[in-house]
Amino acid sequence: MNDRRKSLQSVQRPAALLGTPPTRLPPAPLVRSGSSLSPLLDRVSSPEELKTLSVEQLPQLAREIRDEIVRVCSVGGLHLASSLGATDLIVALHYVLNSPHDKILFDVGHQAYAHKILTGRRGQMSTIKKEGGLSGFTRVSESPHDVSTVGHASTSLASALGTALARDALGQSYKVAAVIGDGALTGGMALAALNTIGDKQPNMLVVLNDNEMSISENVGAMSRFMRGLQVQKWFQEGEGASKKALSSFSKPLADMLSRVKSSTRHFFDPASINPFAAMGLRYVGPVDGHDVIEMAWLMERLLDLEGPTILHVATRKGKGLDFAEADPIKWHGPAQFDPVTHEFAAAKSSYSWSNAFGDAVTELARLDQRLFVITPAMREGSGLVEYSKVHPSRYLDVGIAEEVAVTAAAGMSLQGLRPVVAIYSTFLQRAYDQVLHDVAIEHLPVIFAIDRAGVVGADGATHNGVFDLSFLRSIPGLSIGLPRDAAELRGMLKGALERGGPVAIRYPRGNTPRAEVGTWPELAWGSWERLKPGGEVVVLAAGKALEYAEAALRDVPGVGLVNARFVKPLDGAMLREVALSARALVTVEDNTVVGGFGAAILEALSALGLSTPVRVLGVPDEFQEHATVERVHALSGMDAQAIRTVLAELGVAVPIEL
Repeated sequence: MNDRRKSLQSVQRPAALLGTPPTRLPPAPLVRSGSSLSPLLDRVSSPEELKTLSVEQLPQLAREIRDEIVRVCSVGGLHLASSLGATDLIVALHYVLNSPHDKILFDVGHQAYAHKILTGRRGQMSTIKKEGGLSGFTRVSESPHDVSTVGHASTSLASALGTALARDALGQSYKVAAVIGDGALTGGMALAALNTIGDKQPNMLVVLNDNEMSISENVGAMSRFMRGLQVQKWFQEGEGASKKALSSFSKPLADMLSRVKSSTRHFFDPASINPFAAMGLRYVGPVDGHDVIEMAWLMERLLDLEGPTILHVATRKGKGLDFAEADPIKWHGPAQFDPVTHEFAAAKSSYSWSNAFGDAVTELARLDQRLFVITPAMREGSGLVEYSKVHPSRYLDVGIAEEVAVTAAAGMSLQGLRPVVAIYSTFLQRAYDQVLHDVAIEHLPVIFAIDRAGVVGADGATHNGVFDLSFLRSIPGLSIGLPRDAAELRGMLKGALERGGPVAIRYPRGNTPRAEVGTWPELAWGSWERLKPGGEVVVLAAGKALEYAEAALRDVPGVGLVNARFVKPLDGAMLREVALSARALVTVEDNTVVGGFGAAILEALSALGLSTPVRVLGVPDEFQEHATVERVHALSGMDAQAIRTVLAELGVAVPIEL
């Protein structure tokens, strides 16, 4: 029997269930990596080494890991609050399970920093999201301990289901545990997976990390249900009795008692039927998600039971830092801060594209009572905090359910509203069918405000929004605009509202000059703008790519430049004009070159019977890894330097080096 099992068996049952508090050690001071201030963590660089500790040492280890996470995240831009909140449950999971033989799956993965530290990556934590460094999420190619590559929410249960069924089909014996937050549980994919898990009954543990948050506060009926469970005294007493029984009986008898308890609860209080139990899953909880000893004790026993079990743990996002617990939204992915004083580094004043969108729709909703904004759990990220306060009756957050956001918008439009779906490009991928089937077939007036379109940088392959131009272009009747600045964004929003039909307006991550309040530039729909006249070579660019084109041509006479601000429809008249007068065209886009803007130009020229040569610059047909936005664009061959190189290859007299 190994040391870990001896240690766990010495704890007859959690102190919280005995009515006496567990042993508490004094808080650990702020840890400096590799210093004597982290005596336990310095001894643990693998799950095997973790198991040499006694269970009574786990709370101290968790505190040291949290301090290490604070130190690493102070450099800025990393996922702080969520990782702090999940530290204790991750320590318990790795103490009980034998990774990588046993499989631990995380939803999204941004809460898994403690998992990375415990699986040999502590020395690389400072490289997270940097070029050549660790991913901000779990990544199969990064470590054998990472069971899935995931940056989108609500996926862990389906992946864990597949993992468990594969185990059974192959006659293997490893254990499977999935960690999912209550925010991710708002996603239809997670609920559908629960339905199948309840049907197939694989042996697996689902740890429901209930912190009342995704990035924004959680919304919806499931969130209210979770809150209700945590405050019912009868429920807590019943769960305590069931867990006590688990320590006294054999597995078959404990399983039978769990089912009897569930039936009895339903008999006495039919209105309290637990939807997890109704789906066929054993349910235990809620328990304190920061009592690592209790969780390890429970996990040890629950993992030995037959069938699927949900362990509902209540946690605090930002655990261990008072200010992060008080404002978990602010500290979800904070900018650089001092790990001792917790003060933010001085930030430059900036105005983001998200701010520009939020300001525009807040103002536009005053002018048009039909406007209604929908978001899938991205109020803060999409710049909608002010809008949600000013127009609460015309605002809907559907949680992490992108498909619901789009189809709800379709329903609204059929009843006379003009809905705007505010969504990140990478998440719109999940609702392609709804855009095509529910909106476009009937040419419904739904506006898609697509934030983070193009390369996003540090979040990498799972979050780069470089496919929306391609998959949206394939949908008949859907129009696509790429504003060059906040003013054009305002003009496109107002024009889309008046025009009708499905419209997508995409804009990048980053900043843009402020637009004057009350201004709504008139844009002829589908029109381009000639920024630099004539030339034997003409560059066609839009959105973020236009910045690179302007920089490349700043000191290059004789090369034309066009702001191709509409990708669908194209400005056919201007395209024909420049194609007839130029000996070559260069297209630049912050999108994959497969099926994107450049492909649209080639298709249009073919339809016109023109054979003007076209050089297509954009993101190559491969997934782009994490690095700065500028670095990814440079590696993709679509930045200002790349444009000048292509111009030189076309015979333009241009200094290649900027």
